[in-house]
Amino acid sequence: MLTSATRAVFSRQHASESEAEAQVLEAKATSTRKIFQIYRRNPDSPQKPELRKYEIDMKDCGPMVLDALIKIKNQIDPTLTFRRSCREGICGSCAMNIDGCNGLACLTKIPSGGESTITPLPHMFVIKDLVVDMTNFYNQYKSVEPWLKRKNPLEEPGKEIRQSKEDRKKLDGMYECILCACCSTSCPSYWWNPESYLGPAALLHSNRYTKERLDAVNDEFKLYRCHTILNCAKACHKDLNPGMQIQNIKKLELTT
Repeated sequence: MLTSATRAVFSRQHASESEAEAQVLEAKATSTRKIFQIYRRNPDSPQKPELRKYEIDMKDCGPMVLDALIKIKNQIDPTLTFRRSCREGICGSCAMNIDGCNGLACLTKIPSGGESTITPLPHMFVIKDLVVDMTNFYNQYKSVEPWLKRKNPLEEPGKEIRQSKEDRKKLDGMYECILCACCSTSCPSYWWNPESYLGPAALLHSNRYTKERLDAVNDEFKLYRCHTILNCAKACHKDLNPGMQIQNIKKLELTT
């Protein structure tokens, strides 16, 4: 015959077992596992590019897509290749396509629920995995000569040229560009004419020196391939509007 003390022990054991089962069920219901499909291409392998699945535990991962990529590279697949540097949205190195939208991996939060797909910037030559060839993009930027050109020699050589607050304010909406290429690679006109159309990023910088560069960009392809689709403004993590700057250049072309 069981004593009252023995019954109490059994009841505690059953209670603890039921609590444990409840905790397991709750843990399964609130799973923190996340699946990423990542574009993989190895130029040294004859295998075709593919989307490879990786599953990680979000409890041990930071909130940004770049955190997930670093975790996958460090703990699952060290061959995964991507660019990154500042992790603060300043360098533009980690630009890629995340769930169909161009963005910086360091500033893009990991979407909750379901699978996420990460691919290189669209319509660019892929070097390996998420790394694209930026040569053409940088050459187009260089072609607009984005630097100051003095017409007259300095009045006082060796002294700084002071800028008024009013002149400084004119650069707002242009100087913040970090050349990540998210805007240009989201533009259909750039997809169709990547070698002849300068693209939103280069033209945005060109607008800073417009009066000196009008002849250089006044071309059917370099400038007028912009059809004001404005994908560039949606893709910019700095909230810039390259399309508006391009329209400003077109207006100046008509009035000068």
